[in-house]
Amino acid sequence: MEGKEIIMGNAAFVEGTLAAGCRFFAGYPITPQNEIPERMSWRMPQEGGVMMQMEDELASIAAVIGASAAGTKACTSTSGPGFSLMQECVSWAAAIELPLVISDVQRTGPGSGIVSLPHHSDVMQAHYGGNGDYILPTYAPNSCQELFDFAIEAFNTSEIYRVPVVVLSDPWLGHLYEVLEYPTPEKLKEWVIPRKLPEGDPQSWIPFTRKDKKTGEFIITPVFQLGTKYMPWWVPSVSHNPMGLPIEGDTMMQDEVPSYAMVEAVNDKILKNEEKLVQTEEYKTDDADVVIVCYGLPARAAKRAVIDLREEGVKVGLLRFKTLWPFPAKKMTEIAQAVKKFVVPELNWGQLFIEIERYAAKEGAKAWLLKQISILHEPKEIVDKVKEVMAL
Repeated sequence: MEGKEIIMGNAAFVEGTLAAGCRFFAGYPITPQNEIPERMSWRMPQEGGVMMQMEDELASIAAVIGASAAGTKACTSTSGPGFSLMQECVSWAAAIELPLVISDVQRTGPGSGIVSLPHHSDVMQAHYGGNGDYILPTYAPNSCQELFDFAIEAFNTSEIYRVPVVVLSDPWLGHLYEVLEYPTPEKLKEWVIPRKLPEGDPQSWIPFTRKDKKTGEFIITPVFQLGTKYMPWWVPSVSHNPMGLPIEGDTMMQDEVPSYAMVEAVNDKILKNEEKLVQTEEYKTDDADVVIVCYGLPARAAKRAVIDLREEGVKVGLLRFKTLWPFPAKKMTEIAQAVKKFVVPELNWGQLFIEIERYAAKEGAKAWLLKQISILHEPKEIVDKVKEVMAL
């Protein structure tokens, strides 16, 4: 695909995954993401890949894990209830460090909720959804162009760090029509990171991430592949050492590789690379007295609010998180050292606000939540909240 096209958000995500080299998709119908598997059903075969409609979300994520383990870039898509069903397998994929991408087109909840209205209800689930300690890099696009671009970025991140990656959308973004500009074949070739397979002597190959005892750096080896010599003696669901052997022990024992080391590797290979993984965008924050912090579609209304307030002489800026996990701690800290008042419009009851407020408080700043469910914030709502905070 080249040039420009007016395209639906869900379709833009599909095109981004295909551009990234995804050649396997498994999914199950659930509103409001149904356009993704529908488009995959005819676009994936055109690109030489396989699309499978599974019997449920459990089967979908399991199939994606199998495809990735066999050496194919793979993804699935769902919405909140389906994402919940996937969590056991997602936790396992994080434990065995398997690259894959999940699109979650979030809808109003809890329960079945309202299937066609936006609610950024899965922000915390993207990080803390499954059992155990692990972290999934998570993208929060706010345009059709970013749904395409972040699909590619998600696959790149997944391949580099051997980790499942989440792209969070919502019904209104997924069904929005906008202009998408496709990258040239030359740019795409430079942009996309292909699946890297192990090389060298299989007997000396180490299948899972380990920490270098001298440098403290985490060594992330190319992912194993079923049907080749580069395969651990089993794919463990239990705590394991870098060779894939099950381990028993904790930080109080003298095991050479205790369970602590595995959890450390799964988490810190992400957290220690915050500066490489985090993406943010600032607008008129240099001289701001109040900064609006948000992500996803609310950032569009927030930018309009900033423009309107600036016309009135109010010094306000915008900090947009393009990625949510790992949390942009360094950027939030940097801004909070200069600005002491934050307004946070969220399409939920304050899921990311918890982290924003925590990092603001560390620097003596304060944050105010402006929550909304099932509808987008109007710019005037944000303007009024900023003025209320300014008066305090």
